[in-house]
Amino acid sequence: MVERVDRRRVFEEYAYVLDFLPQGYPHDRRPLFKRDPICQAVGERYFSLLELVMVKGVEVKVCERLFVGRGFRLKVRYVNRKLSYDELTAAAKAELPRVISAIVDANPERFVRFFNEARPVTNRLHQLELLPGVGKKTMWKILEEREKAPFRDFEDLAKRVGLKKAKEIVEKRIELELQCGERYYLFVLPHCKKPGQYVYYDY
Repeated sequence: MVERVDRRRVFEEYAYVLDFLPQGYPHDRRPLFKRDPICQAVGERYFSLLELVMVKGVEVKVCERLFVGRGFRLKVRYVNRKLSYDELTAAAKAELPRVISAIVDANPERFVRFFNEARPVTNRLHQLELLPGVGKKTMWKILEEREKAPFRDFEDLAKRVGLKKAKEIVEKRIELELQCGERYYLFVLPHCKKPGQYVYYDY
């Protein structure tokens, strides 16, 4: 069941690399030997944007999945802080769509579940309508079809509803939420929750 909830302290277990800065940020004026290698990454569960301080000498690749939870971490020394979208490097922003796609590919059942369980937001607005390009006609078709049987995967959704780019639509919604300009959040726990914004992260 979807609940309207306030922002709370949560922790990511895994994150995907967006950008790796082996010598730290270019604007860091400290001598090179005093700088820490930095990764900018996005969390797998809540899509938190994270700044990771890495173990010196390690090699990581963009889109690599890293353990960032509590306990022994092979490549990550610690999670330094959460980032806003505007704090991402240009390279991290450019890689964000590809990394979001990789996360959705790795957990398709989570995002298909959204289509099976999405609920009304208000009397006039449904969660499904928050997806880019999904209007009332498509919304009603989804609701009608899922009453017959839950959607099994994105292919089943495309076949029964005609929504051929459902995966891409979900990915675009996640990207929009990460930019922190939405009123309702379906998949992302925003860096800063503003008055009048509502967060749903059951999916």
